[in-house]
Amino acid sequence: MKNVFKKPESLKDNPFTFCPGCHHGIVHRLIAEAIDALNIREKTIGVASVGCSVFMYDIFDVDVIEAPHGRAPAVATGIKRALPDRVVFSVQGDGDLAAIGTSEIVHAAGRGENITIIFLNNGVYGMTGGQMAPTTPLGRVTTTSPYGRTHTREGYPLKVCEMLNALEGPAFIARTTVYNPPNLYKAKKIIKRAFEIQLEGLGFSLVEVLCVCPTNWKVPPLKACEILENEVIPYYPLGVFREKTKKDII
Repeated sequence: MKNVFKKPESLKDNPFTFCPGCHHGIVHRLIAEAIDALNIREKTIGVASVGCSVFMYDIFDVDVIEAPHGRAPAVATGIKRALPDRVVFSVQGDGDLAAIGTSEIVHAAGRGENITIIFLNNGVYGMTGGQMAPTTPLGRVTTTSPYGRTHTREGYPLKVCEMLNALEGPAFIARTTVYNPPNLYKAKKIIKRAFEIQLEGLGFSLVEVLCVCPTNWKVPPLKACEILENEVIPYYPLGVFREKTKKDII
């Protein structure tokens, strides 16, 4: 019988520790599938951030180094510059990347560092109790916005892709999601392309994946997907914001 589905070689046999309905596990599998498809497992180095993605070393069967909170792009930059033949990537949440790590992601992107960042945006601090994040949509109730986020009190949500797209340095910027099969297949191609950008030496690549957090959104997984589709995606439109080619690089 033909084997049409199997665990990626770049994933360890350890079970995921993510909450039921969380999209993080899906994205981690897509990353592993991209690493396998490009045959780069033996030269890939992951950088674990602080948050729900912190246990990368228990998930990916590649070398992984831990970074201080928000500093994954800086650590990845150091690794890539010291070992330019390696493929270096990080997985970061919205609190890690868009709050404490805002400076690191902006300057790594501005410099056009040849690294790949997978940005998981569920609009809430998932690991520490469901506090409001920089990307929390307007109206969303969290433990620190109990009456719903308003632009007058908490400010507008931060659009990371649009912000980084204003810089000259990035080579590839995209936003995708995995809440249904069509978008999952698109996300798979986009994540693989982000790694290809690095392999081609084109520079900084970032893929933002809109995810759900049923636990801290306090809704069932299917309801969380409906919220993502009807409320989150309209504010954070999907698509490829930038894709440089070799002729674009001076």
